[in-house]
Amino acid sequence: MAAVAAVVEDMDASGPRVRDDMTVEVALSVMASARVEFLVLCDGDDQCTGSVTRAELVAHRDSSTYTDRIRLQDVLALSR
Repeated sequence: MAAVAAVVEDMDASGPRVRDDMTVEVALSVMASARVEFLVLCDGDDQCTGSVTRAELVAHRDSSTYTDRIRLQDVLALSR
C-alpha cells in the first residue's frame, strides 16, 4: 500500500482524478479524451487510492476474464 501512496504522491496533482468505481471502458474513454496515459483514482471520500495507466487498463480489457462490469477498484485489487 505504501508503494501506491508513493506513486500517487509523485504524480502531478492537477492530472485527471476519477472515482475508483468507474468502469474500465469509461476510464479508457476519459483517458483518450484527456490525452493522458494515467488516471489518479479516488474513493467516495475523494481520498487517493492509487493510479492506473492506459497500458494496465488495455491489458485487463484484453484478458479472457474481462467483463464490462470491471471497475477500476477491481483492477487495483488484481494488481496488488
